[in-house]
Amino acid sequence: MCSFAVVCGSISAFPANAGEPYESYNYDSWGEAIPSQAGYIPERAVSGQELGAGGFDSPSDIFFAGDGLFYIVDTKNDRIVAVDEELTHTVRVYDSFITPGGTETTLDKPKGIYISPYNGLMYIADSENERILVSDKSAKVIMEIKAPDDDMYKAPTFKPQKVLADKAGNIYAVLGNITTGAAMFSPEGRFIGFYGANRVQPTAEIIGNYLRELFMSENKRSRRSRSVPTGITSFDIEGDFIFTCTSSSTQRTDTVKKLNAAGKNIFADLSATFGDNVPIYDPIQNTLFAPAIVDIDISEDGCINCLDLTSGRVFQYDEECNLLFITGTKANQLGGVNTAAAVESHGDKIYVLDSTKDTVTVFKETVFGAAVHKATKLYNDGYYEEALEPWYEVLRHDGNYRRANIGVASALLRKGDYKGAMKYARIADSPEIYNKAFEGYRAEFIKKHFTAIFLSLFGAVTALLILGRYRKKRRKHKKKGGTAFR
Repeated sequence: MCSFAVVCGSISAFPANAGEPYESYNYDSWGEAIPSQAGYIPERAVSGQELGAGGFDSPSDIFFAGDGLFYIVDTKNDRIVAVDEELTHTVRVYDSFITPGGTETTLDKPKGIYISPYNGLMYIADSENERILVSDKSAKVIMEIKAPDDDMYKAPTFKPQKVLADKAGNIYAVLGNITTGAAMFSPEGRFIGFYGANRVQPTAEIIGNYLRELFMSENKRSRRSRSVPTGITSFDIEGDFIFTCTSSSTQRTDTVKKLNAAGKNIFADLSATFGDNVPIYDPIQNTLFAPAIVDIDISEDGCINCLDLTSGRVFQYDEECNLLFITGTKANQLGGVNTAAAVESHGDKIYVLDSTKDTVTVFKETVFGAAVHKATKLYNDGYYEEALEPWYEVLRHDGNYRRANIGVASALLRKGDYKGAMKYARIADSPEIYNKAFEGYRAEFIKKHFTAIFLSLFGAVTALLILGRYRKKRRKHKKKGGTAFR
């Protein structure tokens, strides 16, 4: 497997899209990087000074709320900055809160924020204060959640990194020292347990240890070190599902999960890869760096945006985990980030927070991106034929876009255009669709030419029977010693 540096070199000869300071690429059915049209291009980068809030210092989270404001967690400045929808000016700075007793409390290195669309409350992961702070928009504290006094919680510290709440009011927190899933609390702040733990990566060493343990005594087994899963890094919620990600570069299982209310991973049986298919090679350090998904965002149309710390890119997938676009890079120019911290989406834009540049980079959807999103939405909603023309529009921009070729093949298959479906399935290298189209084409061909096929078979059978009788008479005549049969 070649390094990503080599792959990037192979596509660098292709010009970037207008307004895009880097080459856009996607992956074909063989997992190889190929040039592609951009779904998003960088529009601008915004700093705290430009927003009138003073410079940010290591911001770590950004969230767009139902009130039309962005909330930026300015970690080392110990504050939350509320910004207008267009990212032009600061609306309010939350740097102190009023407790129910009337005293003032401040934040200490907050890491995450969530605004509930159901009750409008702010949930803040106040990390160094070792608490989850629940407040209303007027900065009045509703509740504090601290380390649980429970036998199930055995960690020595309580440092929330990310936080969210579901429509029932249950609260979930990613903790920096926990690998058993997100801590879950009732609406009243009572500790319930852990939710959505990652599975242990099934490496050869772990499998070997498991087999050896089968033949060990209980005493030896109890003294062996246990393999533990990697912890959740971040999450987002959409309806009844919670999406999680992990930034571990060694974890290939449960990199991104879609969890139902029972904590079952809907993506468990998918063979999807999140991030680049091959590691990034650093020639200076002579090291391969694997993807590390540091944040996840679910857009309004159901697309899954995964922010890769390693490459600084946003990998966008549809709800079936099909890769749509790869946006951004790790660089100093517009469209590049130094340290990717968080990703958020709103409308036709994606926002990436950089904790080193202390900026928010805004990426705007392109015409090509809009066409892909329109076709994808129709296709995933089951309107395959209605998605046909939008898919053709996508192919007019990029004839190699595999998702569009699959979409066209599926639509033509449903319309009964089996020959056309076979053509596009072959381009997309989709044997499943091709085989279905071929079966339909074969059945249609037989039905259309049934009379000719029947007459041909009848004629062939009749000819074989006549020939058989001729040969039989000839053999009998030879046995009687007669002259040649004519």
